[in-house]
Amino acid sequence: MAAPPYPSGQRWILHLDMDAFFASVEVLDNPDLAGKPVIVGGEDRGVVSAASYPARAFGVRSGMPSAQARTLCPHGIFLRGRHGRYGEVSRLAMAALARFSPIMEQASVDEAYLDMTGMDSFLGPPEAMGRAVKEAVRQATGGLACSVGLAPVKFLAKIASDWNKPDGLFVLHPQAVEAFLMALPVGKIPGVGGKSEARLKQLGIRTVGDVRRLSASFYVREFGKWGQALWERAHGIDPRELVPHWDAKSEGAEVTLEHDTADRELLARHLYQQCLRVGRRLRKDGRMARTITLKLKDRDFKSVTRSRTVELPVASTDGLYEVAKCMLDKEKLSRPIRLIGVSASGFAVPPRQLSLFEDQDARREEERQALDKVLDGIEERFGRGAVLRGRALRGSRHKKEPPGEPRRRGEGLL
Repeated sequence: MAAPPYPSGQRWILHLDMDAFFASVEVLDNPDLAGKPVIVGGEDRGVVSAASYPARAFGVRSGMPSAQARTLCPHGIFLRGRHGRYGEVSRLAMAALARFSPIMEQASVDEAYLDMTGMDSFLGPPEAMGRAVKEAVRQATGGLACSVGLAPVKFLAKIASDWNKPDGLFVLHPQAVEAFLMALPVGKIPGVGGKSEARLKQLGIRTVGDVRRLSASFYVREFGKWGQALWERAHGIDPRELVPHWDAKSEGAEVTLEHDTADRELLARHLYQQCLRVGRRLRKDGRMARTITLKLKDRDFKSVTRSRTVELPVASTDGLYEVAKCMLDKEKLSRPIRLIGVSASGFAVPPRQLSLFEDQDARREEERQALDKVLDGIEERFGRGAVLRGRALRGSRHKKEPPGEPRRRGEGLL
């Protein structure tokens, strides 16, 4: 039996990326969509969340304004996202991955790293490891494809997983790293964004080989702390270990309005709906947040964010809304708004004795959450929208319901 082309005990990091994840789940649930240009998140004035590969052939990409996507792909099938369903499938995929290694880092809903060092004794060479992982995920999810990359360090594994998409497998052996890096476009290095890539091109740096011509101190002067990481990655260095437990650093929700508006009552209604969505997820995960962030985007696509950190963490819809609404009230709104959103972060409960005043606030927040959880339970049993809260409609002169929250016949009004 021939010796493997790498030293004994070679470190192997595997990166898995689900292919066009949201769109692929939609095709999985509706096979009639197979082979068609499926675009998720394509509301008239929103942005694309995911695009199937047939849609990508027309130039559609995630993050693209949906109006542009419709121009590029007028026959595309535009679907509103079902994030609860995507989360369900993600959990199935991650559970399958966790059976291969005790050291797993979930990087997002559709990607993860595994430390596969030493697993070749059980699974065979890295190519066999990759095939085994891909097949396990395919079976666990009911047929979804993923792309896998294996390499000696973390950032190279991420590059490798993108090399043969879709449904790809690429193994970067240690003896091939040097030649691979020298010809690699610098924009392929994770962390090199559009602005930094443009600056590097101004400096005559287009490949990783070009990066190596200059010293680490040069890149630190140009890019600060990131410059040191750039130089290290150009030399194949990545000391980062995997973080076994991944937790979302924030929960957020936003909506692109059907019409630009500066009507504060209408904006408040939409803001409340987004607080409802964020609060529902916080309560489901047993989280409370201390930092609330308001996001606004005007008709000229200029974004503004405002954040406030509160002493008493909140997870109730009204608690989130009161903080976000206060920030909204202070904004001048010099231009009509096209998008409004809210996010919650700082998931921590202060381990200290509360004052009498704070204790009263804590009891009010506890009561609000108790009511919210009852309403959450009703919606879980009877479907989203089974209950409509009065604050979402109160005081509005507009008859039209907020996008994404249509009122259904027979709903309750609280």
